[in-house]
Amino acid sequence: MYSKSISVIAAFLAITASATTEPAPIGKRCTGTISSLDDVAAAILCTTININSFTVDAGKTFLLNLAAGTTVNVLGDVTFGVSAWAGPLFQIAGSNIYFNGNGHTFNGQGPSYWDGLGGTGTTKPKFLRITATGTFTNLKVLNSPINTFSVGTDGPLTISKITIDDSLGDQPNSNSAGKAAGHNTDGFDVGSHNLLITDCVVMNQDDCLAVNKGTNITFQNNKCSGGHGISIGSISSDAVVNGVYIIGNTVTDSDNGLRIKTKADATGATVSGIYYTGNTVNTIHKYGVLIDQSYPSTLGTPGTGVLVSDVQFISGNTVSVDSSATRVAVNCGSGSCTGTWNWAGLTASGGKTGTINYSGIINYPSVTATSTTSKTTTTTKTSTTTTKTTTTTSTSKSTTTTSTTSATSTGTVPAYGQCGGIGYTGATTCVSGYTCVYSNDWYSQCVAA
Repeated sequence: MYSKSISVIAAFLAITASATTEPAPIGKRCTGTISSLDDVAAAILCTTININSFTVDAGKTFLLNLAAGTTVNVLGDVTFGVSAWAGPLFQIAGSNIYFNGNGHTFNGQGPSYWDGLGGTGTTKPKFLRITATGTFTNLKVLNSPINTFSVGTDGPLTISKITIDDSLGDQPNSNSAGKAAGHNTDGFDVGSHNLLITDCVVMNQDDCLAVNKGTNITFQNNKCSGGHGISIGSISSDAVVNGVYIIGNTVTDSDNGLRIKTKADATGATVSGIYYTGNTVNTIHKYGVLIDQSYPSTLGTPGTGVLVSDVQFISGNTVSVDSSATRVAVNCGSGSCTGTWNWAGLTASGGKTGTINYSGIINYPSVTATSTTSKTTTTTKTSTTTTKTTTTTSTSKSTTTTSTTSATSTGTVPAYGQCGGIGYTGATTCVSGYTCVYSNDWYSQCVAA
């Protein structure tokens, strides 16, 4: 029987004894002050650094290569000069650092760059790059020229209480030909291990979160609006993503809600252990939940070079889409989605029924009717009421999944049902021939013994 009482954050903090980082500079017990880029070299010798309000020279990186254990306090707003270059505008490195923005603003002056084309238009600098471990908190990031945070660290790293406000880019300008001026303003682009992003607000015109590679990544209690939702990917060749926990977030007024996107031509990559718990998604314009292996196309011919497994909707995920949008669509390549995916914790409403071409999904109402071919999906759309009535009785698989959702603490859990996890109150004993196996703190599943 599975039992856990620790929180996700406590579990995250416990990992780090084994985390490895490059040797850091040895700092002095002094306080350095930065009021211009000329002050940086002397200031980073100290283990306390105060950043005053100033303007960073155009075309230069505000680079903090910190001694281990350094505390950085932002005491005023920082504006970054405008120049057509790749960036980043700001970069921070070091082990066990504590960066406190104290509510101040880093202003990237996005309107001076925005042309509605993002990465395909004029050259724009990426904004902030973090390779440090420790804590990065309490900063407002305003008007990103293009991608806001690029996070690449072995961790542990906690990013918290960040506000990314690129909402001005929702409006057209004189260079954007009537389109939204901001484009490719991703909130957090992640290629990291042992990362927690929590209590952040992202208002932008691209992915709120994009996990490109990495392990043990938690995205918790964040608010995303205006962009493309929370994404795993796009996944390129040889990338590995494992253990991503999407917990308690809100996604509103966005093109997509929750998405996994793998490149059609990618090879040798894996995506596994993606767990959704307690997320609220509404006012979605295109897809509420989208798993698509044909990127950059949408629901095109899927590739088969990225193996996707163990995608679970644990509990409390509600998705509501616009009338013209699609609730849920799954587009797997032949043999490239594997294992049983329990979606009992997903409720989707509004819009249209989408094609789901992977039969390994259980406990989601339309799967049995749509998991064979797109032709079957057409039948589902033309006879929605009938399909809902018969889906749970037409096959033995449907009968099994129905009993999973009604399991109680005194009953038994059917094959591939949930049998444990933080906050779980259902049955914990599996049916004969199956055993309860721990996946993560939030989810255990009955699998064949």
